[in-house]
Amino acid sequence: MSTLLSIFVTLVSLGTIVGCFLLLMWCRNDKMGVEEGQSMGHAFDGIEELNNPLPKWWTYMFLFMIVIGLLYLLAFPGLGNWKGLLGWQSSHQDIRSLAQGKAAAEAAKSNGSAVEYDRELAKADAVYGAKFKELAYQADGKTYKAIEEIAADPEARKVGQRLFLQNCAQCHGSDARGGRGFPNLTDAEWQWGGKPSDIKTTIMNGRQGIMAAWGDILGKDGVKEVASYVLNLSGRKVDMVEAKKGETRFAVCAACHGPDAKGGTAFGAPDLTNTTWLYGGSRQVVEETITHGRHGVMPAWKDILGEDKVQLLASYVYGLSHTGESAQ
Repeated sequence: MSTLLSIFVTLVSLGTIVGCFLLLMWCRNDKMGVEEGQSMGHAFDGIEELNNPLPKWWTYMFLFMIVIGLLYLLAFPGLGNWKGLLGWQSSHQDIRSLAQGKAAAEAAKSNGSAVEYDRELAKADAVYGAKFKELAYQADGKTYKAIEEIAADPEARKVGQRLFLQNCAQCHGSDARGGRGFPNLTDAEWQWGGKPSDIKTTIMNGRQGIMAAWGDILGKDGVKEVASYVLNLSGRKVDMVEAKKGETRFAVCAACHGPDAKGGTAFGAPDLTNTTWLYGGSRQVVEETITHGRHGVMPAWKDILGEDKVQLLASYVYGLSHTGESAQ
């Protein structure tokens, strides 16, 4: 935070503690003008108020907590930009990439800094790493089990489901049915291939699905004609004269989607002859896609999760569309 904000936070924090101490000291002295233990002249429902001092145990406890609060602020971050005497921090701040996070973790480890996030990761790896290996590897501990074999293991599916919910559900949904721009993982439609090896490669290395913008090349009429042709391929009622013209123009799309428009896994080009639409199948959306193109990004999880977890995650995703298991 900025220096000015740091000073403000420090003054407010220390001022609050000092204010509590002064208030406590002020309340210890009798200012009521009534002898200690005598009635204050207030009574309600048979209860009479007496002029009694604060209980000593309560006063001492309050003072003790003030001291603890000051010691805490000295030991840990909390006073603006103050780092604390113990060098502890909850996580690495101002990290913008995975590479920066790894570099910060290595630097903290080398200089002995106590970063709670790194400690929790190390603890989790120590506790659960062996279980991941047990589920993912053959008995020799060196060779991965086949993804189909892991997908048939109920315990492995549960672990894979938790990995999915933690890392994939933000885009694909907790039920894995996706949404606008995010594929449904429970059906038989796979842009990059649905074989076990394809799914694992997708998760490990990520994908970039780039659809070029054709609006300037085709023109407004050309976009409408191609849209009519594409919509007709999936069984929609369109102007057949317009669709016929669109079929001729579709030659520029065939390089990725194929001459039969059934797509191809080499480029992640979707099949245009079915009723599955990644960004929506209305005429307006299809024309928008042709005009402006699309750019879908699936991040790579290899460096984030590690291959053992990816093996289990790929098995879970494979099982969603091949074993009939529900994502819930």
